Amino acid sequence: MMSSLKGPVIFCLALFITGCGSITPKGNSGWLGHTETGTASFYAMIYQGKKTASGEAFNQSAKTAAHKTLPFGTRVNVTNTDNGKSVTVKVNDRGPFVRGRIIDLSQTAFKSIGSLDEGIIPVTITVVE
Repeated sequence: MMSSLKGPVIFCLALFITGCGSITPKGNSGWLGHTETGTASFYAMIYQGKKTASGEAFNQSAKTAAHKTLPFGTRVNVTNTDNGKSVTVKVNDRGPFVRGRIIDLSQTAFKSIGSLDEGIIPVTITVVE
C-alpha cells in the first residue's frame, strides 16, 4: 500500500516546489521596467559605515538606496516629480519602513535630485537593471 502512494506523493511535491519557484522573479530581469510612485527620504549620518542588509558598509557618498522588496544589486532610476531631476542608484539595503515612502537614498543621491532641507521628496522609481 505504501509503495503505491510513493508516485503520487512525489508528483505532488514536485508540483508544489515548481509552483513556488515561479512566484519570485529570477534575478533583476523579472523586475525590469517596474515602476512605483511615492516619496523618498535619505539616510541620517549616524548610519555611515554601518552594515546594510546586503552586508555592505553604508556609504553616504555612494549612490545607493534601500527598498523593501527589490533584489540587492538592482539599479533604479529615481526621478523627483517636482523638478524632473533623476539619479540612478543601486539597492543594497531594506527599508524605508515609514508609510508612503518607497525608497531611502544616500545623501549624495538625494542631493542630486533635491535639497536635504526638504527631507522627503515625491518620486517615481523605475527599475533599469
